[in-house]
Amino acid sequence: MSRTRAGLFAAIIEAGKPGITRMVTITSLVGFVLSAIGRSAGWAELGLLVAGCLVGTALSSLGANTLNEWLERDRDALMPRTAHRPLPQQRISPRIALIAGLVESALGMIVLALAANVWAALVSLACIITYVAIYTPMKLKSPVSVLIGAIPGALPPLIGWAAAGGNSGAPTLLQPGGWSLFTLMFVWQIPHFMAIAWMYRADYSLGGFRVLAAEDPTGVRTARNMIGWAIVLLPATLMPVWAMPGRVGAVYGACALISGVAFLWLTIGFGRLRTRDAARRVFFASIAHLPLLLMILVGEALVRRFIL
Repeated sequence: MSRTRAGLFAAIIEAGKPGITRMVTITSLVGFVLSAIGRSAGWAELGLLVAGCLVGTALSSLGANTLNEWLERDRDALMPRTAHRPLPQQRISPRIALIAGLVESALGMIVLALAANVWAALVSLACIITYVAIYTPMKLKSPVSVLIGAIPGALPPLIGWAAAGGNSGAPTLLQPGGWSLFTLMFVWQIPHFMAIAWMYRADYSLGGFRVLAAEDPTGVRTARNMIGWAIVLLPATLMPVWAMPGRVGAVYGACALISGVAFLWLTIGFGRLRTRDAARRVFFASIAHLPLLLMILVGEALVRRFIL
């Protein structure tokens, strides 16, 4: 591969936000594992299903993220936080980015439909539509867009949950376990994003994005919302205990409660100070809180299934 082609390929991957794609794929895997534990299926079947789930989810995420960057390329160029991205720096043309995003999205859904089931593909389609066609333009119109943006961020565990069902994807998708993961992910994203928005509120203003932090100079409303959603997050993190009995229990519940109270305390600290450093503490706590919950959730379920 020539240096030019290698650089173009790297720019296409970078436009797909590989960090976010990695997180999306991991949360899809969490949904798959927790769903598969409740099924009686052979290892060969599960291996094919999980491979299709991971590849399809990753491609869909790369595609959706690329389309998002394609739509926001002019505004990204105005913000120091995003000016380094491939499109603002002209390391990739808008035409190539659009084609790459559409192809990746389509391939992802095809892989999910063929390797898992059509229901997993439909959840992926819902992710793409809500993220690209609804959330992205809504960011310019209302701070309420954060609630819409939390939907595609919360759907990946349902992709994995449905994929693990194989041919019975529809009944599997209706089970409460997958929706408890959706709820957890949905609520977690809101205080997480509010911390980011406060840290980069000047950037969002430059880009013309309507986020609460950019329209709240004192930070009082931002703090009130952040603390409120951190309170809601406490019962949301405990929902899997109710939704997946036999797979999740006291170990996860206790850890979720302790971690959730600690996170809430940091949001209260932001409410008192309303500084960039306080928001940064909430941000880093949020990116520790979620992986910790997911690891304990999967760990306890695996121990209960294969050891106890």
